[in-house]
Amino acid sequence: MPSKAHGYTQANLILALSDHRDRFTIFSELTLDLDGRELTPDLSLYAVADVDLLHDDVRVQEPPLLAVEIQSPTQSMQAILEKIEFLLGAGVQSCWLVQPPLRTVTVFPGTLDGTTVSSGTVVDPVLDIEIDVEAVFNQGATGNPHS
Repeated sequence: MPSKAHGYTQANLILALSDHRDRFTIFSELTLDLDGRELTPDLSLYAVADVDLLHDDVRVQEPPLLAVEIQSPTQSMQAILEKIEFLLGAGVQSCWLVQPPLRTVTVFPGTLDGTTVSSGTVVDPVLDIEIDVEAVFNQGATGNPHS
């Protein structure tokens, strides 16, 4: 179940990733149907493409290039790692695990051998994406990052 921190982090991630909209189309809460299993990453990135707003798709069978999972207070780490393992096995090139309470982003570049970042820059070597960790978790210069 998403929470206030989850939604806030998700919105910040979309804003941070928008610098890469020339190469990727960003989807929030897109339901995937991969290998007979339905799941919904918090964010999915695909190669830049037009979206048909008139003829919508409820489920997508093509794996995204990047799937982002933001840990909610009710999600176990084991469940998230199993989801990431499944996504990577189903053709997703890279997965990110974002943990708002720890203010960390872990990048899984095609395998479960991830790299965790808590400051500086998140680098996805598979998709050549870089975003600032501060942009994901902070409200800006005047905001309180702990509220």
